[in-house]
Amino acid sequence: MRTHKVIDSPVGPLTLAATDGVLDALYMDDQAHRPAAESLGHAVHAGFEPVEEQLGEYFAGERTSFTVPTAAQGTPFQQLVWSQLSLIPYGETRTYGQIAAGLGGSAVARAVGTANGRNPLGIIVPCHRVVGSTGSLTGYAGGLDRKRFLLALESAHTPDGRLF
Repeated sequence: MRTHKVIDSPVGPLTLAATDGVLDALYMDDQAHRPAAESLGHAVHAGFEPVEEQLGEYFAGERTSFTVPTAAQGTPFQQLVWSQLSLIPYGETRTYGQIAAGLGGSAVARAVGTANGRNPLGIIVPCHRVVGSTGSLTGYAGGLDRKRFLLALESAHTPDGRLF
């Protein structure tokens, strides 16, 4: 059974969705590629406590990775890209080209960008850590202001304190 809950965050409301108790989506308000509300299942008040706690720790600068079980739905290529995103360390970035190079070369850079944009577990699967080839902040389904906020949040909690 699919359920969802909306929580507050520093980047605005986040919609958490789970199927049979396993988190499979985290969407921001007005996020590109956000599914229709009726596909998110019944609204609930409980059942998302572990992810809520971990997100709170992340936004407080106390957590650098997530350990809640997830089950994002996507094509095999999307799953591969999302697994690569999960390897990008907290406070660091990678370019679309770097991700593509690890998946077969520059010919798949556009496909990497598309898969990145379709990531249903924003923040938890850190698609905000992918930047343009010049380090520019490009393409974020949650909006560039949110991407900038998330990167600055992480930079503020790294030893060199870089800001984006």
